[in-house]
Amino acid sequence: MQKINFSTSINAPKEKVWDILWDDASYRKWTTAFSEGSYAETDNWKEGTEVKFLDPKGSGMISRVAVNKPNEFMSFEHLGEVKDGVINRDSDKVKQWAGAKENYTLNETGGVTTLDIEMDTAEEYKDMFSQMWPKALEQVKALAEN
Repeated sequence: MQKINFSTSINAPKEKVWDILWDDASYRKWTTAFSEGSYAETDNWKEGTEVKFLDPKGSGMISRVAVNKPNEFMSFEHLGEVKDGVINRDSDKVKQWAGAKENYTLNETGGVTTLDIEMDTAEEYKDMFSQMWPKALEQVKALAEN
């Protein structure tokens, strides 16, 4: 596992950026950068609860909200994969990356919010995420600045 980082500056207060990140309607918009039709099944992003990050076919990842400090920091710990609605936490493939973190940090100065993303990834996915995250952050920025 290695850490990769992405960042953008957004001309909006951190509360608005936070809402764009985690409100269902806007979440579905900015996550199209990863998969068209992406959505999350969540218990309102409550700390300690599980979240399913899914595509329209019901496949994706299951994670735990490790930390939720509203308007400041959200951290997910990835636990397994979901394939056609079935959760897999035990395969050798899953065990290689289970426990990987994905962190969202917001800092505001003078009405400009810096959104920093830090995530653990395997070398084989680094290039893919390096192409997808900038597109996702462009969407977050556009949604928050409108």
